[in-house]
Amino acid sequence: MQVMKRIGLVLAAGLLAACSLDVPAAPTVSADLYTVVNVIDGDTIDVRKDGQTYRVRYIGVNTPERDEVCYDSAKEANERLVEGQQVRLERDTSETDRYDRLLRFVYVGDTFVNETLVREGWAEAVLYLPDRAQFSNFSALEREAARAGRGCHPTGIFDDGNNER
Repeated sequence: MQVMKRIGLVLAAGLLAACSLDVPAAPTVSADLYTVVNVIDGDTIDVRKDGQTYRVRYIGVNTPERDEVCYDSAKEANERLVEGQQVRLERDTSETDRYDRLLRFVYVGDTFVNETLVREGWAEAVLYLPDRAQFSNFSALEREAARAGRGCHPTGIFDDGNNER
């Protein structure tokens, strides 16, 4: 019984010591904010933080390219969401793509920009491996937007039958 009490005391002391360790504080939300300085198209922006500008490609979505139908509408939808705003960037798996753009999920306050563009029909869900965290969510939202005829869907731009790149 004496041994059990000692083991219990040692464990309790260890737990107390672990609780008092100096653990670095999580960064404040403002430390994670970037300012959108340019909207390139429907799924790419330039952001600035600490005097540095970064190009950001939204993860898991694709919007029409400059020479395709609905390009202007998708870009305008993105501008309405992010232009001049403070954004929070979240990484999935990859840091950058082959063009050296940061690959990120983008948030303006509580608005999940990637998700909003898909829900409103301005973007399609696309799997760019290995970044797959939101693919199922985005795919369901895209099916719903297509059924409802939202955004670019009536043009047929997203009907290539390929959701993986």
